Amino acid sequence: MEEQKEIIIAKLKAKGCRITKQRLELLDVILSHQCTSCKEIHYLASKVDEGIGIATVYRMVNELEDIGVISRRIVYEAEI
Repeated sequence: MEEQKEIIIAKLKAKGCRITKQRLELLDVILSHQCTSCKEIHYLASKVDEGIGIATVYRMVNELEDIGVISRRIVYEAEI
């Protein structure tokens, strides 16, 4: 996981993003959990740092999506 984290941090820096304490905490949550939504990421991250806002989570997810590290998908399943 540390190697993945370092690669992602390098990509974010190359894009010009500041690497803040909150972004590192969010990255830890994203890499260590199978989160299905930004709300879930926010919930888990707020256990570590209550100061992390939902907008910060959405911005971080957008940045990670822009550099090709994650992808958001909406999954619909039929319940028959």
